[in-house]
Amino acid sequence: MKLISRFQVLKNARRILKNPLPFHHENFEAHGDSFKVQLTTKETVLFTRNPGLIKHILQKQHKKFEKSPLQTVDLAKYIGHGILTSTGEHWRVHRRMVQPAFHKKKLQNLMGVIRESIRFELKRIKPNTEEDIFPLMGDLAFQVVAKSLFSSTDIREKMSQLQHITEANQRMLIKEMRQPYLRWWYRLSGKIDRHLAMGKEGQKLLLEIIEERRTSGQEKDDLLDMLLKARYEDGSPMSDAQLIDEVLILFTAGHETTANALSFTLFLLASHPEIQEQVYQEVSKVDFDDPEMDLMQGAMQLQLVKQCLEEALRLYPPAYVIDRIATEDDSFEGISLPKDTLVLMSVYELHRYADFWEKPSEFIPSRFNTTDKKDYSDYYYPFGAGPRMCVGNNFAMYEMILAVAEITKKYKIKTSLGKVEINPLISLKPKCVPLLFEER
Repeated sequence: MKLISRFQVLKNARRILKNPLPFHHENFEAHGDSFKVQLTTKETVLFTRNPGLIKHILQKQHKKFEKSPLQTVDLAKYIGHGILTSTGEHWRVHRRMVQPAFHKKKLQNLMGVIRESIRFELKRIKPNTEEDIFPLMGDLAFQVVAKSLFSSTDIREKMSQLQHITEANQRMLIKEMRQPYLRWWYRLSGKIDRHLAMGKEGQKLLLEIIEERRTSGQEKDDLLDMLLKARYEDGSPMSDAQLIDEVLILFTAGHETTANALSFTLFLLASHPEIQEQVYQEVSKVDFDDPEMDLMQGAMQLQLVKQCLEEALRLYPPAYVIDRIATEDDSFEGISLPKDTLVLMSVYELHRYADFWEKPSEFIPSRFNTTDKKDYSDYYYPFGAGPRMCVGNNFAMYEMILAVAEITKKYKIKTSLGKVEINPLISLKPKCVPLLFEER
């Protein structure tokens, strides 16, 4: 297997910091489905887009692999040890406690809140003016999560502060991850300490919201209520520190990935007016304003909208790379995976691999048609896979279906942009998505 030297990494340092995906692609094309990269004199990382190896690690032999220190240490120091960044028994216990928040009945009760939040944020659209839609989608997804978590209308200022903190800390973490040879400088210069202090400010904001709920004595039947009522096997509740960690994970992961996916989807629909028209015809037949309408059932009728979202998630997967570290010696089809091997699995590459996808760079939602779609399960991981699959995947999908339906029913979407530029941070973001909305 090819080893990419530390010299090659340093030589490409600037463009890797900006966007590592072209560097990954060049090496996959040159050296096959797996290669190694030497990060430091002691650290090497195995990169792979091999679907068999990815399934082996995430599903078949998942007990031999766990999330790497990239998440359990580096990311966790900024957003805490919630279900996204924890591992082992700690993860298993808290996953069981958080999971009920996303059961179908709970989501059904939240659908009205989700739609109301979407409709409120979409009032900010300025018709006939081309503007970057990404900030609006960020605010939309942000408010959906905030109101689903907290059922509150008076926390926008605190939520904006928290949004600023999480985005600033994410940029710092990316520098640490892509420039590990500069970590000594980030520590010595005080940069890491400053960002850790910002993280503490964010935790303080959440604790204030939690304390306000406790002292109010009110029950809101939202996600925060569910977490406050959750109990360990001995009957004890989560500590404040753990509660904050879980809320922060749901808040951060829940709004960011949805904002990304919605922005990419709307751009793709604007770039494909014939598909957008088909979507309009579909959503026009579902009356979400009917008081007798079950919003979840209505969303499930929008199969083409769902296919467009699935295709957008294929082209632009939020978790474009998944990391795991081997907890014991293992191997797969001649590839040695000794204990402590760090593996980075490129979902972005797998989702665009010509061996598995017809016309992989094109937006073809019909490939996900439920009546005749192929089995893409070995090549498609928009929400991860195995026991650590995203706990909020159904919440996100219903939210995005409602958002696309509300927008396309009211507006024709156009864009002057030929190709969206991507910004791979912790999740895959678009840099700018200029869209124009014409009222129908």
